[in-house]
Amino acid sequence: MKKHITWKKVLLTILIICITWITSIVSIGFIRYRTLISEQPLPDKITAIQKKKTYVRISDISPVFLDAIIAIEDPPFYSHHGVLLSNILEAGITNLKEKKLAMGGSTITQQLAKNIYLDQDKHFTRKTAELFFVHDLEGTLTKNQILELYLNVIYFGDGYYGIQEAAQGYFHKSPSELNAAEASLLAGLPQAPAVYQLSSGYKEARIRQKEVLKAMVENHMINEEESAEIYKKNLNQEYS
Repeated sequence: MKKHITWKKVLLTILIICITWITSIVSIGFIRYRTLISEQPLPDKITAIQKKKTYVRISDISPVFLDAIIAIEDPPFYSHHGVLLSNILEAGITNLKEKKLAMGGSTITQQLAKNIYLDQDKHFTRKTAELFFVHDLEGTLTKNQILELYLNVIYFGDGYYGIQEAAQGYFHKSPSELNAAEASLLAGLPQAPAVYQLSSGYKEARIRQKEVLKAMVENHMINEEESAEIYKKNLNQEYS
């Protein structure tokens, strides 16, 4: 009887500790969110991004690049509400195993929130604050507007921020002129720009490109034959 009561007390104590920890993380994350949003409201932040000389509208971006980036980064982008529970659970299991916040499980909306408001730290409070920003973004903007902003702020390596700089810097053309080979190569860079940037990581970027093309096949954007044909193309002699 005493052992049974002791175990109940232990479980209750663990439960209380967990609830207290979660509450504190959410509270700190919310405070961080409120501080940042009060310093620069979302409409002001968006306007500042859109005023940049290199800003490009989604209608002026190659459709095949749009397919490629969605396929590799967030296939259900147009059907979810900014967060995927399956991604969070998978990330949570991985993080617990590694005893650190190593895997993000981020959607495009989450990545946009991180890029325009937050830093790259891997604290739980940052991820919590991110969710509040995601709620605002999904409630304020259309999916195409979110995708457009995302493509204008993400880093492609070699000092290129946004698809306009990346297309011009790597291939000397506008985003609308990117062919399937160029588009699928660029779509793989944001996942790890320091590793895949073409000046120093062309071979790694080509391996990543295979993953992008595979994702496009799996999402019925291209077929196996088209994937193989795209990959055969020699993109730029200076990188190979």
